[in-house]
Amino acid sequence: MMSAKILIVEDEPAIQELLAFNITQAGFQVLCAEDADSAWQQIRNQMPDLILLDWMLPGISGVVLAKQLRADAHTKDIPIIMLTARGEERDKVLGLESGADDYVTKPFSPRELMARIRAMLRRHAPQAPGETVAAGALELSPATHRVTAKGIAVELGPTEFRLLHFFMTHVERVYSRAQLLDQIWGTQAFVEERTVDVHIRRLRAALEPVKMDNLVQTVRGSGYRFSIN
Repeated sequence: MMSAKILIVEDEPAIQELLAFNITQAGFQVLCAEDADSAWQQIRNQMPDLILLDWMLPGISGVVLAKQLRADAHTKDIPIIMLTARGEERDKVLGLESGADDYVTKPFSPRELMARIRAMLRRHAPQAPGETVAAGALELSPATHRVTAKGIAVELGPTEFRLLHFFMTHVERVYSRAQLLDQIWGTQAFVEERTVDVHIRRLRAALEPVKMDNLVQTVRGSGYRFSIN
């Protein structure tokens, strides 16, 4: 099996070199870019399996680049881990809302970063094609990674797709944030419970144009439920 390609988008040479060394040592292939333009160039040359993206880049910021990657049909499903010196909760939320799937604050331990990379690649590994799932007027196909509502396509990021798939196969049950973290991110993930709220918001925003955002319900004091009633 070929090792995964990881694109490092980082403008500080010392940090880029450290990341490249650790990622190569872990057995992955490394691609490097120092800004948004060179990142797109690398992506056009060879599609990465995961992107490590620094928040503070010269020119276009990592947050803007993450939004661009999510808006592009070719790159919308690539998992993104945001690297940043910003540890404030509002910054973490902003990073996740821009399209990142995970968030690592500098300074980070290389061991923790590699654990997060491996966990992210496991979560996004191609699954055996499952059967198409339907809930009300929503249809989700794991094989084609498509969601439709009354025939209209619903655009979802990779984590929102997994979240919706879980909800549609567990209708009417209430799940706490901790339970959703275990189911969607896995028990090995270093992800905060607040992350669940961000992805729920992104899922609702994607379902809003087809007027199905109300299917994802907040149960006060308990968590979330997917209800078609």
